[in-house]
Amino acid sequence: MKRAVLITAMFLGAGAAVAAPAPVEDIAGGSSDDRLARIERIVKSRQQSDLEMQRRLDTLQQEVLDLRGLTEQQNYQIEQMQQRQRQLYDELANASSKASAAPAAVAATSTPSIAATNAAASSLSETASYEAAVNLVLKERKYDEAIPAFRAFIKQYPDSVYAANANYWLGQLLFNKSEFAEAKQAFNTVVARFSDSNKRGDSLVKLGMIAEKTGDKAGALQYYQQVVKDYANSAAARIAQQQLAALKA
Repeated sequence: MKRAVLITAMFLGAGAAVAAPAPVEDIAGGSSDDRLARIERIVKSRQQSDLEMQRRLDTLQQEVLDLRGLTEQQNYQIEQMQQRQRQLYDELANASSKASAAPAAVAATSTPSIAATNAAASSLSETASYEAAVNLVLKERKYDEAIPAFRAFIKQYPDSVYAANANYWLGQLLFNKSEFAEAKQAFNTVVARFSDSNKRGDSLVKLGMIAEKTGDKAGALQYYQQVVKDYANSAAARIAQQQLAALKA
C-alpha cells in the first residue's frame, strides 16, 4: 500500500514539474528595455557615423569648389595681365616711333610708359608670390612652409585681389595645426575686410568651428546661424546647418 502511494506521489510530482512553466531566458541577454536601449544606442551611433561621413563629404566638396574658384580667378588675372602687357607694348612701340620726330615728346610719353611698366611688374610679382604660396600647399604639400609664405604675401600686398583668399588659406593652415587664436585672426580679417569675398561665408563657418573647439557653444551657434541667414543655399550654409544639428543633438 505504502509503495503504491509512493509511486502515485512520484507520478504526481513529475506531472507537476512538467506542467510548471519553464523560466524565460532572454537569448539576447537582459530585459526588453535593455535590448531596446542597446538598439537605440546602435542606431544613434550609426546616425553619428553617417553625419560625420556627410561632413567629410561636404568638406571635400568645398575644397573642390575652392580649387575651382581659385583656377577661375587665376585665369581671369592672367588674361588681365596679358591684356595689360599688350597695351604696354603698344605704348612703347608708339613712343619709339615718335622718338625721331619729337624727342621732347618722347620724354613726356616715356614717363607714363615707365610707370605703367613698373605697375605691370608689380602685378606680376604679386601674382607670382601668391601662386608660390598656393603651390606650397597644393603641389608640394609643404604646409609649414606655406604659413610664412602667406603671411609674407599678406604683409606685402594687404590690398591685393588675392588678399581674402590668402588670409583664408593662412587661417585654414593654422586651423589644421590647432593654432586656433591665430587662425581666428585670419578668418576674422576675411569677414571684416572682404565682405564681397566668396570666402567670407566659409570663414564664418571656420570661426564657428573654432568656437566649438574652444568651448564657446553660444558663439558657434551664432556664427552658424549667420552663415545660414546670409549665405542660404551655399555649400557653407549646408555645412553650418549640419554643425547646428550636431550642436543641438
